[in-house]
Amino acid sequence: MTSIADDTRWLDATDQAALVAAGQVSPTDLLEAAIQRIEQFDPQLNAVIIRWFDEARTTAAGELPTGPFRGVPTLLKDLWAHYAGQPLTNGCQALKDAMPISATDTTLVARFRAAGFVIAGRTNSPEFGSLPTTEPTAWGATRNPWNTAHSPGGSSGGAAAAVAAGMVPIAHASDGGGSIRIPASACGLVGLKPTQGRITLGPFRDESNLGVELCVSRTVRDTAALLDAVRGPAVGDTVIAAPPSRPYVDELGADPGRLRIGLLDHHPFGGPVHEQCELAVRNAATLLESLGHNIEPGFPQAMANADFARRFSAMWSTNMGVGVKRISDQLGRELQLGDVEPVNWAMSEFARGVNGVDYAMALAANVDFRRAVQQWWHDGWDLLLTPTLGEPPVRLGTFANNPQNPMEPMARAAQYVPFTPAFNASGQPAISLPLHWTPEGLPVGVQLVAAYGREDVLLRVAAQLEAAQPWANRRPPL
Repeated sequence: MTSIADDTRWLDATDQAALVAAGQVSPTDLLEAAIQRIEQFDPQLNAVIIRWFDEARTTAAGELPTGPFRGVPTLLKDLWAHYAGQPLTNGCQALKDAMPISATDTTLVARFRAAGFVIAGRTNSPEFGSLPTTEPTAWGATRNPWNTAHSPGGSSGGAAAAVAAGMVPIAHASDGGGSIRIPASACGLVGLKPTQGRITLGPFRDESNLGVELCVSRTVRDTAALLDAVRGPAVGDTVIAAPPSRPYVDELGADPGRLRIGLLDHHPFGGPVHEQCELAVRNAATLLESLGHNIEPGFPQAMANADFARRFSAMWSTNMGVGVKRISDQLGRELQLGDVEPVNWAMSEFARGVNGVDYAMALAANVDFRRAVQQWWHDGWDLLLTPTLGEPPVRLGTFANNPQNPMEPMARAAQYVPFTPAFNASGQPAISLPLHWTPEGLPVGVQLVAAYGREDVLLRVAAQLEAAQPWANRRPPL
């Protein structure tokens, strides 16, 4: 005899919400099923690091909003996503030691609640979200459900591991350089980075850090429905994407027409790309051609500038320095080297030597890059197709801190993620889809990128690919 935990484990959030709406299960039933799965599988993965199950039980038993995900259990990433009455550590040991309690929700978390979700805890994140793996000193490594010797990616690696393992159907995630798309690729999930300005970062952050937030999920329809539920600006936002002409869920099944899609199947400036990632993107190109699209080699030439990362070092390091300073202010003491992992401490220390002119020039360079990249779409291309990552999921320890060479993990990360950061800088929407698995059974994602504000095009094509080559039947061997 199966249990509700088994029966609902692989249902997506849309189907779980439909069960609640039909009265076939209650929100409490779904929450208890999720708790049972977390307690069963998380000891193998270390994905869910902070839990408030009793509060979630009270929420599930109460009057939930009648949103599209009423009664569906979910989890928040342990990075910037304040939830009133619960701790947030940003993967930092100093904050874990202090366990400060958030006084209010962020706007996006409030929108998750309004959508009807029952939030039960937090997923693991690397410290300050700075690396494409999830192995913070504070909480320990999260392991990939497809092979526990491998990383689930980062920085939303805990979220991706929890969803891929079937603990919850969908989970909050964020992306400042690939942190939704990287773990989506590594864990065989859908990961949409929305357009910059599509979803508010208020009230504590703004768009200057190039980060965005949404989710990792198992289905395109869940991602589309959540985007409908949480999109839009808030008070004080200065970057605001134009609203869509219709709900994003209406794009699913809509004919995208014959699109002109550029194929980038190699490293944009000459580095190595794993043969399985090349195979994944070429197979995706063949599939898209079979669906009626025109595939041609091509990509924005601005991406081929090998100085891209170096040009923006002042901006990245300054953002890290600001983050460390804010935590110092929050704790009422200056953070020391032992409070912060070596790679992040090195970046924050570098920021001390960055002056106002350096930072302004970095912002100006980002504007130049954004315009150069977006021009490619303006010149007549509809989508760009790339591998999501330069390698299949790497082994845990690949990005280990090295106090003797603290920037070593960041240099290694640049090899792993040559395709994602450009579109945080350009502000464009991009999605990773689970269209390939290696012979060893590890997921490999492919990335599609649309023009600024055109999540509608991405979702039409993503749904088309999902129907042509379904991935829902692929499940990790837990």
